[in-house]
Amino acid sequence: LDVWMLGPSLLVAPVMDRGVTSRQVDLPTATTWYHIFELENPQLGSDVRPLLGLNDVILDLTTTANRADALSMIGVAREVAALTGASLRMPEASGALIKDQESSSSLKIDISESAACPIYIGTVIKGVKIAPSPGWLKQRLDAAGIRSINNVVDVTNYILLEWGQPLHGFDQDRLIALTGNEQLTIGVRYAKPDESLTTLDSQKRTLEAETLLITANDKPVALAGVMGGEETEVNDKTTNILLEAAIFAPIAIRRSARTQGLRTEASTRYERGVNQAELALACRRAIMLITELAGGKTTTQETFSTAGDHLTVTRELSLRLNRINEILGPLKRGEGTLYESFLQPEEVEGILTSLGCGLIRAETTEEVVWNVTVPPYRYRDLEREIDLIEEVARLYGYDNFCETLPSKSAAGYLPPEQSAVLHLRAAFRGAGLTELMHYSLVKQGEENQIAIANPLFVEYSALRTELLTGLIDAFQYNLEQGNGALNGFEIGRIFWKQGEKFEEADAIAGIISNAPKSWTLGGREQPLSWFEAKGILTQVFERLYLAVEYKQDSENSLLHPGRTASLWLEGKSLGVFGQLHPQLRQERELPDEVYVFQLNLELLLSVMTQVDMLRRKFSGYSTFPSADRDIAFFVSVEVSVNEIKQVISESAGKLLESIELFDEYRGENVPEGQRSLAFRLIYRMSDRTLTDADIDPIQQKVRDALVDKFQVNLRS
Repeated sequence: LDVWMLGPSLLVAPVMDRGVTSRQVDLPTATTWYHIFELENPQLGSDVRPLLGLNDVILDLTTTANRADALSMIGVAREVAALTGASLRMPEASGALIKDQESSSSLKIDISESAACPIYIGTVIKGVKIAPSPGWLKQRLDAAGIRSINNVVDVTNYILLEWGQPLHGFDQDRLIALTGNEQLTIGVRYAKPDESLTTLDSQKRTLEAETLLITANDKPVALAGVMGGEETEVNDKTTNILLEAAIFAPIAIRRSARTQGLRTEASTRYERGVNQAELALACRRAIMLITELAGGKTTTQETFSTAGDHLTVTRELSLRLNRINEILGPLKRGEGTLYESFLQPEEVEGILTSLGCGLIRAETTEEVVWNVTVPPYRYRDLEREIDLIEEVARLYGYDNFCETLPSKSAAGYLPPEQSAVLHLRAAFRGAGLTELMHYSLVKQGEENQIAIANPLFVEYSALRTELLTGLIDAFQYNLEQGNGALNGFEIGRIFWKQGEKFEEADAIAGIISNAPKSWTLGGREQPLSWFEAKGILTQVFERLYLAVEYKQDSENSLLHPGRTASLWLEGKSLGVFGQLHPQLRQERELPDEVYVFQLNLELLLSVMTQVDMLRRKFSGYSTFPSADRDIAFFVSVEVSVNEIKQVISESAGKLLESIELFDEYRGENVPEGQRSLAFRLIYRMSDRTLTDADIDPIQQKVRDALVDKFQVNLRS
């Protein structure tokens, strides 16, 4: 009788049998194992791999981070069954129930870190016999790149591959010897200072505060979910084992493994999330295989669970057929077919059912809607309706959908509000201001502030109610760093409390201290006046075609009471502009000439996005010269320049091109309570040169209107 011997170099040579009666005999040597197989009528020269069961196909699969369920043979089998329509046969786990549990259990489970370990099952199996694993188990582990240890350890590794559930076996007698107590209390906690543990790789590891541990009577025996301890591992002398099956929080295992610089097959699965609904099933399967291969009897099983007996977690999602077809589009179905060009309800139901989802159809006259129950093993990645639609497309086949592109590319555009914000930013930058950005979080101090429930720092414990404080702080910081004065603006959101309600709005604010182009007098740089600072802001408004009105104001505590103006746009309050209050400047050690403004961004955008504002109007330049007239008068200080300009503009009519205030005087020879103002009025026509006969009547009309409206005392 011919037999075949597989040598260390994987060469096959025919020899004659000399009394071999067993099907397979293992011959140990110093470095390897020889297997002698008895074969019936083998064909010489044929491939030996099919004869020895070595012709299996090994798939090297890579899973994405969201598909933790695919890190097991059961998960891959579910996927293949869904893709091919084949029936799924689950491994048996019968005969693993504990029939005669010891009345006085020597095992207790006490989990102090229930958030890190919500479920823990400890099972005691007594009378096991440690031996090499059978060939089928060795072969399957070897195909997965896992070295065979013994029958008990190999079973835990096999369950890891089969179910994706990490397990660990402790030598119960060594646990008792380590603790010095036959009453074992298994716990889960974080490491204490100066603790250490020697793991299965014979490395003594210094434990850190974020390292999660398995303890026996509060003594560390394993890195939870990562690697067991060397002192309590299962060896050839083990007769009683404690089998651990647990669920650990992914973030806890990730931190624990990172602190030790250790990554294992178990930690990889825990970090991605393990299906807790199949924990008990995987545990029973392991117990069944251990008792079959190593003998022994299950005597005790203790369970800790924060969820009680409800280990299954599910999620219900609403899925619309119209939304599926809207996202995926038409199908590539041939012309003349009886099928519709879009997915039908029965097709969707078949796909989702093959994935293990439960469906309840709620069909109405308008659309078909399903209430989909996600299976526990897909709980972590099927979270939204779009996830279900993706699964439908994936299983139906992406190449079965039409590759239809839009008929033509639609031109992209910005919404009017965003376009207006861009124009606003450009206008401020064009006026010489730098755009700034600050945190929305500030130190708490005002009554109407919205406080943060869990602030990181006291300085960031509330939301800002205005932008000016941040700009003033930045201005002061730049001065202290020797960077000079800061001209800048900021667009941001402000928040405040209105009674019991929380309010928020977008705002824009700025700070100005020196003109973008400073001027000198007698070789000395001159400080920025209130009118020059106002002119910078007015320049911005003119670029945006906004007619902003200035009115005297003294309510803002941050600003100088006599050098503050409220801004109005189309009869609505736009914001405030003024010089910093002298007391504030003194406290911050700031220069005198610091001006700030804060505007209502919502009002600005609403005006800038009006149809009339968006439609620009152009007119040709006049080629004829202009004619100017000056007018000076005494007027009450209560009358604003804007009011005077408005009356002049209405009286002068269309010939008036511009009005400019070029002189203001208060003091000697000026009546009390009044001031002297001088304006220059420029007239122009587009088709001819103006004469005195054209201008003088209009100029007189302006003079009469000012006297009638404001009782001015004309000087010229």
